[in-house]
Amino acid sequence: MELNQKIAEDLLSIQAVFFRPDEPFTWASGIKSPVYCDNRLTLTAPSVRDDVENGLAELIRTDYPDAEVLMGTSTAGIAHAAITAHILNLPMGYVRSGSKDHGRKNRIEGKLEKGQKVVVVEDLISTGGSVLDVVEALREEGAQVLGIVSIFTYGMKKGIERLKEAGVTNHSLTDFDCIARVAAETGYIRKEDVERLLKFRDNPSDESWIRG
Repeated sequence: MELNQKIAEDLLSIQAVFFRPDEPFTWASGIKSPVYCDNRLTLTAPSVRDDVENGLAELIRTDYPDAEVLMGTSTAGIAHAAITAHILNLPMGYVRSGSKDHGRKNRIEGKLEKGQKVVVVEDLISTGGSVLDVVEALREEGAQVLGIVSIFTYGMKKGIERLKEAGVTNHSLTDFDCIARVAAETGYIRKEDVERLLKFRDNPSDESWIRG
């Protein structure tokens, strides 16, 4: 079985990715979404966690063999960065969403030397804004960011364009298209719902997909 399909099945099995096309969720931005993602649930499901962390380690071995340190995104990417770094015997740290207001006022936690080759570990990528903020913070400190690994990506046009403009590559264990296909194949959703889901992915602000 292909890794992306295996991870898709894993995420669906623990409802880390939960589809509800007929009863959309509402994001903080007000956008109606047929899907809810909570990859933190992978941490409480040991067999899925093993698949995820070993998968992330394999992505790094394959796509970023020169990696010298892993940096997790705060807060969702921290645990995944730590476990994956343990598997690879690499140092790790994480990047806060903002600098501390006390002590040394660090934003980057963990030792990072100028010129070090860094891979960012993220759980989920949608529009790419938050992870690119992390990339920029690392670059400002002199790190050489090789790219990103993530558990899941929506594959939204805005996110793809932002990553390209920033000159950053992302490799995900699975993506929205794969999970939608697997969900239909396993009877989790109706086959006719897949087109609606992909329509949402193409343009989240267009709510015409809700009407089927």
